[in-house]
Amino acid sequence: MPGILRKLDRFTTGIILAVLLGLLLPCTGTAAQAFGWLTTAAITLLFFLYGVKLSRKSVLEGLLHWRLQALVVFSTFILFPLLIPLLRPVLEPLVGAALFGGLLYVACLPSTVQSSIAFTSVAKGNVPAAVCSASVSSLLGVVLTPFLAGLLFSTAATAGAEIGLETVSNICIQILLPFIAGQLAQPWLRPWVHKHAPLIKLNDQLTIWLVVYTAFSNATANQYWGQLGISRLLGLIAACTIVLLLVQGIIHLLCRLFRFNRQDSIAILFCGSKKSLAVGAPMMMAIFGTFDNNLLLPLMVFHQVQLMLCSWLANRWGKS
Repeated sequence: MPGILRKLDRFTTGIILAVLLGLLLPCTGTAAQAFGWLTTAAITLLFFLYGVKLSRKSVLEGLLHWRLQALVVFSTFILFPLLIPLLRPVLEPLVGAALFGGLLYVACLPSTVQSSIAFTSVAKGNVPAAVCSASVSSLLGVVLTPFLAGLLFSTAATAGAEIGLETVSNICIQILLPFIAGQLAQPWLRPWVHKHAPLIKLNDQLTIWLVVYTAFSNATANQYWGQLGISRLLGLIAACTIVLLLVQGIIHLLCRLFRFNRQDSIAILFCGSKKSLAVGAPMMMAIFGTFDNNLLLPLMVFHQVQLMLCSWLANRWGKS
């Protein structure tokens, strides 16, 4: 567990430093343009390496446990997109219309991989099922996240992006093509990627830090923070906590209804209730054409809330 915490802490620390740099040392002009190009290249590399890492065999084996996988997919891609719009009368007064759009974007994202597996292991759940569920969720997210974003943002009466030809082209160039290329390159590159797993993970984290810095730098340059009050930030924390607790409560009831054992229920809860910052932040550029802080901030806050709550749950269940 301490090793897991150290890795999570390094990621969180990097995010905090990226935020502070974006607030205190924003880049403008030519530097901002250069960072934009660098960020696009980093995102392309991220999804290429993700394609190399994701084992097709593990996904196929995981699909054999179809009841568990179906409930995780339902929770991630159906429950979240249904629940957050239904909670709009409660959530929007807390966060405002712009940040509510960010909560809608959170609803569209796939589950995390590393932390879902780590928390399932700590809680003594079904780790192989968690590996498969998180992998399948991330794979489906490449296709379902843009689709759900187009559906929710075109019907939610909020600023966002409908899925048009330009958006589809960006998704293909920045996400799908690199991912497919990575899958095709597996026979040659997968052994190297596994041998250098710490370096690959650092690259993943560096990409997120770069995305966060670029977004916050742009927000500072455009005086975004003067428009965001402390009450909105506190409301956002409350909204993310409400959503996460409701989703986990519903998942718990469904696991009891369908009579999953304790180990499977733990894997379903952690994989089905968490959302991926590692996928969501880079994918934002491909879907919306920009790093919108009204979308990024809810994702970052939800990420921190889920880490804290799931860490507490994992420790509690692991001891029991």
